[in-house]
Amino acid sequence: MEARRYDNKGESKCVIGEEITVDWRGKPSNPNKHGGMRAAAFVLGLQAFEIMAIAAVGNNLITYVINEMHFPLSKAANTVTNFVGTIFILALLGGYLSDSYLGCFWTMLIFGFVELSGFILLSVQAHLPQLKPPQCNMLTDGENCVEAKGVKSLIFFVALYLVALGSGCVKPNMIAHGGDQFNQSNPKQSKKLSTYFNAAYFAFSMGELFALTLLVWIQTHSGMDVGFGVSAAVMAMGLISLVSGNLYYRNKPPQGSIFTPIAQVFVAAILKRKQTCPSNPQMLHGSQNSVLDNGIVAPSADSGSLAHTQRFRFLDKACIKIEDGTNIKESPWRLCSVTQVEQVKILISAIPIFACTIVFNTILAQLQTFSVQQGGAMDTQLAKSFHIPPASLQSIPYIILIILVPLYDTFFVPLARKITGHESGISPLQRIGAGLFFATFSMVSAAIMEKKRRDAAVDSNKILSIFWITPQFLIFGLSEMLTAVGLIEFFYKQSLKGMQAFLTAITYCSYSFGFYLSSLLVSLVNKITSSSSSNQGWLSDNDLNKDRLDLFYWMLAVLSFLNFLSYLFWARWHSYSPISLLTTTQQETLGDDHLNNYGFINSSKHGVDESMP
Repeated sequence: MEARRYDNKGESKCVIGEEITVDWRGKPSNPNKHGGMRAAAFVLGLQAFEIMAIAAVGNNLITYVINEMHFPLSKAANTVTNFVGTIFILALLGGYLSDSYLGCFWTMLIFGFVELSGFILLSVQAHLPQLKPPQCNMLTDGENCVEAKGVKSLIFFVALYLVALGSGCVKPNMIAHGGDQFNQSNPKQSKKLSTYFNAAYFAFSMGELFALTLLVWIQTHSGMDVGFGVSAAVMAMGLISLVSGNLYYRNKPPQGSIFTPIAQVFVAAILKRKQTCPSNPQMLHGSQNSVLDNGIVAPSADSGSLAHTQRFRFLDKACIKIEDGTNIKESPWRLCSVTQVEQVKILISAIPIFACTIVFNTILAQLQTFSVQQGGAMDTQLAKSFHIPPASLQSIPYIILIILVPLYDTFFVPLARKITGHESGISPLQRIGAGLFFATFSMVSAAIMEKKRRDAAVDSNKILSIFWITPQFLIFGLSEMLTAVGLIEFFYKQSLKGMQAFLTAITYCSYSFGFYLSSLLVSLVNKITSSSSSNQGWLSDNDLNKDRLDLFYWMLAVLSFLNFLSYLFWARWHSYSPISLLTTTQQETLGDDHLNNYGFINSSKHGVDESMP
């Protein structure tokens, strides 16, 4: 519920729950002028242009470091994977700086220019011969090629990691700042928030598709210097889009270090580990709650507090006030409020949901590596003079997303909303679960097609058309639309005030961990399957006709299904809420707005928002 409060200077501030929103001048935001889909559209522009710029560099980077910088294959591969991994890890830094000190807009603007400077430096180096080693064909004369070292190597890595630093810090804030334009306590705006998340992934897919087709084609035919220059120009367009919407944004000011309150809870709980929690939760410090007939603690309507829960009871010791007969005020590192502790509980309970998406991104890694190699062993001819580049197969999921996302939001969500009463049609947890379920069948399809391709090549000396492996990309496109968007929406809607950018950044870490797990699985599978002298590893040979990629895909399918079963358990565990123990009369007494704002439910009119089927 939106309210108007006054500070000690008599100035009013627009408060959403316990959060303040201001316009570009720092004055209270006006719901009629600021926020909404109009403001979010400018952020979507930045998202489309930024992903277009970074994806064009990332997808063709290995070609540049081999052909222009003359790095050996192993070093080139590590350069690319380290670059991608660094981007996703640095998303945590961007989320932290935004929520704690800078705010979303200024974080995007500052680090957007950092990313732009990296693109420009890459373009300059690719254009000037004196900043690169002498030209040499690595395929025909690789041994005599001079590898870039010293100042030339330094310039390259400085440029590359300026791009990584900028992109990593910009990414989570694009989603969070767009989401901040919608007031979740307003039912109409809350419905639009779900539409925004779908639109954000549509913009992401459009950017990826243009990067994998048009920009990569420019790099290939006009040179990497022109390609990097185009990425710089595209990024500049994204920053122009961001700045153009400044007059319409609702901005959430930074709240100070977001880690300090979390650390205080753990420190206080450890220091008071020998204390005994009172049987009555009202005795806990900072509790302004009322106890209902069945013993459930409900937050008071004016406190802005979260409901006390029985989960992770050891943390409640941080709220125990020591009664020693004096009125000495305890340090925040020894005494915390119930709301502070409950927010830490929410953060801990979301970790298993995040962990269950790592295997999903491990499957994504296969589609970007082995499936491309799989396509390279097939007939890529489409016409007499045109062959499909195997790497272009990666664009299939994004083509599917561009088609499915509008259909999902236009037809499925309204229909599901009538059945479930949920503003998003189905809850974010249900959406993630459906995506993880479909991801399993992507690997099943990949395994079946690889077995068919291998048998045809080995037994009949036939080469199948590359179109045979498109189903695995199509299925994964559907899976990604459900899982990726659901995960972002789930984390953004957690009741952790002032941490939306950081929580969004956590979702990007799933990509890093998924790719790291992929590398680990490949090494372990090769080691285990080649343990005997008579056997070669499933993936030990560069020839897919000798490898057993189909068995590796079947292993991933089983792993994915087990991960889905694990997710069902953790989703049901997370779905538990004290609201499920309230009677209908008690729910009506508290009111939907009361329950929605203070942690019992998120938005559903018919029960817990995150329930699983």
